[in-house]
Amino acid sequence: MYVLHLLAWLLLVCAVQRPALAQTTYRISGTVTSATTGEALVGATVAVPGLQAGSITNQVGAYSVNLPAGDHTLQVTYIGFEPLARTITVSSNAQRQNLSLQPASNQLQEVEVETNSLTQKLNDNRMSVERLSSREAKLLPALFGEVDLIKTLQLKPGVQSGGEGASGLYVRGGSSDQNLVLLDDAVIYNPSHLFGFFSVFNPDAVEDVELYKAGFPAEFGGRLSSVVDVKLREGNKDSLVVSGGLGLISSRLTVEGPLVKDKSSFILSGRRTYVDVFTRQFNRISEDKEDYSPIPDYYFYDFNAKLNYKLSDKDNLYFSGYYGRDFFSFSDDDFAFGFEWGNTMASLRWQHKFSDRLYANTMLSTTGYKYTVDNKLDVFNVSLTSDILDYTLESNFDLFLDGGHTVRFGAKAIQHSFTVGRLNFNSAENPDQDFSAGSDYEGTEFGVYASDDFEVSPFLSLNYGLRFSGFVNNGKLFTALEPRASAKYNLSETVSIKASYANMMQYVHLVANSGASLPTDVWYPSTGYVKPQRSQQVAAGISKLFADGKFLVTNEVYYKWMRRQIDFRDGANLFVNDNIEQEFLFGKGESYGNEIYFEKIKGRTTGWLGYTLSWTYRTFEGINNGNRFPTRYDRRHDINLVVLHQLNKRISLTGAFVYGTGNAFSLPVARFPFQDVEGKSPTIVPIFTERNGFRLASYHRLDLGLVLKLKPKRGEADLTFSAYNAYNRRNPYFVYFEQAKEDPQNEERITGFQAKQVSLFPVIPSVTYNFKF
Repeated sequence: MYVLHLLAWLLLVCAVQRPALAQTTYRISGTVTSATTGEALVGATVAVPGLQAGSITNQVGAYSVNLPAGDHTLQVTYIGFEPLARTITVSSNAQRQNLSLQPASNQLQEVEVETNSLTQKLNDNRMSVERLSSREAKLLPALFGEVDLIKTLQLKPGVQSGGEGASGLYVRGGSSDQNLVLLDDAVIYNPSHLFGFFSVFNPDAVEDVELYKAGFPAEFGGRLSSVVDVKLREGNKDSLVVSGGLGLISSRLTVEGPLVKDKSSFILSGRRTYVDVFTRQFNRISEDKEDYSPIPDYYFYDFNAKLNYKLSDKDNLYFSGYYGRDFFSFSDDDFAFGFEWGNTMASLRWQHKFSDRLYANTMLSTTGYKYTVDNKLDVFNVSLTSDILDYTLESNFDLFLDGGHTVRFGAKAIQHSFTVGRLNFNSAENPDQDFSAGSDYEGTEFGVYASDDFEVSPFLSLNYGLRFSGFVNNGKLFTALEPRASAKYNLSETVSIKASYANMMQYVHLVANSGASLPTDVWYPSTGYVKPQRSQQVAAGISKLFADGKFLVTNEVYYKWMRRQIDFRDGANLFVNDNIEQEFLFGKGESYGNEIYFEKIKGRTTGWLGYTLSWTYRTFEGINNGNRFPTRYDRRHDINLVVLHQLNKRISLTGAFVYGTGNAFSLPVARFPFQDVEGKSPTIVPIFTERNGFRLASYHRLDLGLVLKLKPKRGEADLTFSAYNAYNRRNPYFVYFEQAKEDPQNEERITGFQAKQVSLFPVIPSVTYNFKF
């Protein structure tokens, strides 16, 4: 509460430093669309910099801004489009200005065209929000040449990965399951392919991504630490376009175009890895050799689709779909192992315009995550399945009012179905020897919210809201109030300060066996024993523009409290356990830190530099003698440097350097021999004292890239070269201990233990051919 009092006094002092303007203002509204495709541009900025006033377009591309009478220049910016300036005369309310943006003429200049976005970022009352387009991500070097939007977000301050090459997000001390990942407003439970090395989002199908680290709007709920809001493209409404890419391990293809001229369009996008094609061929060639050991088979594919239809000037229908699967298998003469997992999502959304003041967005969706492990041992077949399936209905409304108010309100209901560790065992020789076990659960989650974006004056804007959420499971009802608030105050045209508070609840929980080498994700509902998780976060920051808006420096501090965090007893049995709740431990967490961010997006050289100083701890009564301990992803220092340089119209150079304190982990401080059976060699038992009391070596690497724009006879094409881990740093993935037997008199005598480090990726060059026609 002490921090909250400080923030309140800060806002009060700022409010009395400069009086609000009392002059009459008028509401100007309209939509922002692409001039070539007709797509609504969600998240475009419409502003009058001279008045420090502006707006961000909503999900239908609509905006509303309040201006005093007179002549004003509206400046409109959006990533990948040419900025637009339009002079208007304001004299009354309900003036409508529809705006269309032209795509940037040169793809290599896409980072440069955001000439005014730093000013808008300074004046935006939202804080701790990172926005990224797929066009930006495609310019950066990538592992195996596979562009990854989630990995690019890891280059922002306050966001950490789970380990070498992983695409998971750990945001401001939160665990990976505490991120609300949305694809066109539908939940995605596991946003990763290839055991976490790649994300499920195909960059060719994605329009942009917004990451909220704090100051969460009231419409978002169900997770504690972040919101990753991914929007799919609507497809070209003017002509048929085919694009794609050929890489070292995968290829992708996208087809988009109009269905009914000026009324409907579609986009279909798919990709597949083909490492399995080479491994299978290698296995065929080598299977007759004496020392033959088959290589496991692995591949993934995913498919995105989006259709939209303009029913009238006031109504639009959208269908979005996603289907993705990962397959891993291994087999020899006596043993066969198969593993399949993936996400499925489908949604139908209706957008309706009641008037220039009121817009509605209603969606019905289903989403699921499922994995299955199949084993064959001689004549016995064993399979283990776990999944979650949701059906969601939600409605959201945007209401533009006079006096600088934009009200948002809505409701959501989710019906959850959980399968936890469904085991099936049968014998091919004796069908009577069948066995099945596991647990099934049902739960209903709901939320109702209302919020107000209030432009008090050209210098002060507020966002405040309240969410009422709940969860019902087997007659047990949980409810909570989740207040949210944020504020922005401009000390001058180049300096603004921001503060926010958010209270969040999480009713579904991820159970993961940390000792497993394969993903074993089990989602579990809140019950009478497993209470919902809760977090509170306060954040404050200051931003400063330099050199006529070319540079922006932001410094943010935050503190997050987390309650009813879940961990597991040592040796917990997460599967085939009818009393799995007894394996859980409950505790609390805290995370705090300081993030410094320097950004340049104008000129031939652009990029950003981020530094995070942070602490993340957990406290459990049954772990570490009840003393707090750092989480595995606690990193004291985290540095990210990204540089993009346009050498000429055809060549762009890119580079990314990352440095982080080594992950925390546990090591045995001693060992003792345990004689179990007389005459047999004793068992060496390790002794652990402190949880995560040691650190791996620091992590750092340099990635380099080059984009060469080609000149095909038709359409566009480029070659993207990249080198992941360019100076071949052997970063630690994990550490294990190997027995040392150096006694020449007794070769079986263990004389000590030697730590061994396992590293995943050396320097990895790659090349990708991208095309569009």
